[in-house]
Amino acid sequence: MAGDRTQNLQDTFLNYVRKNKIPLTIFLVNGVKLQGVVTWFDNFCVLLRRDGHSQLVYKHAISTIMPGQPVQLFDQADEASEKA
Repeated sequence: MAGDRTQNLQDTFLNYVRKNKIPLTIFLVNGVKLQGVVTWFDNFCVLLRRDGHSQLVYKHAISTIMPGQPVQLFDQADEASEKA
């Protein structure tokens, strides 16, 4: 499985919102609400940009991520074939 290049759901989601510059609302485990656009991420943190300022947010502190618009990560045809 070393050659397997499939991304996990988290990376797929973050990459999609980064590429499409979709604004996000991120809630931290302590209740703080952050808003902005993902400019970069890795296994441990997310770089969030808003109004010309960047915030480095550690993933272990994130509770919930809500995109500002609908996100379609997979084809409807793929979902239908998986259910069959």
